[in-house]
Amino acid sequence: MRRFLITVAAALAVVATTTAAPADTSWPQPGRTVKIIVPWPAGAANDALGRLVAQKIQERFGASTVVENRTGGSGLIGTTAVLRAEPDGYTLLASAFNTAVMPMVVKGATFDPETDLEMVGRTAVAPLVLVMSTTRPPKSLPELITAAKADPRQYLFAISSLGSAGHLATIAFAHRTGIPFEMVPYRGTAPALTDTMGGSVQLLIEPTFALLPAANQGTHIRALAIATKQRSPIAPDLPTMAEGGLAGFEYNSWYGIWAPKGTPRAIQDKLNGLIQETMRDPEVIAKLRTTMLEPVAESIEDSRKFVASEIVRARELLQSIGFKPE
Repeated sequence: MRRFLITVAAALAVVATTTAAPADTSWPQPGRTVKIIVPWPAGAANDALGRLVAQKIQERFGASTVVENRTGGSGLIGTTAVLRAEPDGYTLLASAFNTAVMPMVVKGATFDPETDLEMVGRTAVAPLVLVMSTTRPPKSLPELITAAKADPRQYLFAISSLGSAGHLATIAFAHRTGIPFEMVPYRGTAPALTDTMGGSVQLLIEPTFALLPAANQGTHIRALAIATKQRSPIAPDLPTMAEGGLAGFEYNSWYGIWAPKGTPRAIQDKLNGLIQETMRDPEVIAKLRTTMLEPVAESIEDSRKFVASEIVRARELLQSIGFKPE
């Protein structure tokens, strides 16, 4: 698992061009370093995407950049560092879906992602996939639902991180099926996947890039369904959740760049323009797709509308089941 995520980072590291445009004298200023904080371990997708943006800032503007992995607290430690940073464009956050829903699921996260941070732009998305340990007999989503309804204790769900897209999708899956699954929290995808492959837990929902390589080996886990509207070209033989009986069940993990509240709009616009240009680069697109990520190139306003819709959907789901932050 970790080797595959490092491969994601390695693949993205080679997509930047080598010719830098003239430096901008207003931002970033000569001698200043742009720091991108990733609240997750090195090698993960948001880390790789953060490093890609850092590299592009360096090349386009001639600026010094550094990526800092500040982990802990289900992403809260690194996020708090950005919340407290000066809003001058020299501290940015490269994170994921978790940032938008963190206050709903993580005790101690009291910030508002829409008013206390500036969403600069999304960078990529990855659909979620449901996998199951081969220690259990079901070979399709309908078979799993039937078996789990008969004996829920035989089907434990691993949760890679509180507030992750997989966590919310797991809650939604339990809610839609009416099955009282027990959920076992982990500190990251790697240990959650390891235990699923070993059979001590049986089910896991995470992004395709994290799970499909192991599932395609067909020895320890099998993929049952993908949470996309239509079958995905990265796994054309894998049924959708809707085909398995859960109409409209669509979840993905998405990634983006945030800035501290109050960062000048001119800086945000410059960063968003850089992100859009990067994510439209044919070489970047090709590299991302080899790692099962789909690039996103959209305006600040469109990114913020999307994040707002994700927050509403998560809030409605969590309120419907009486979920309390942990």
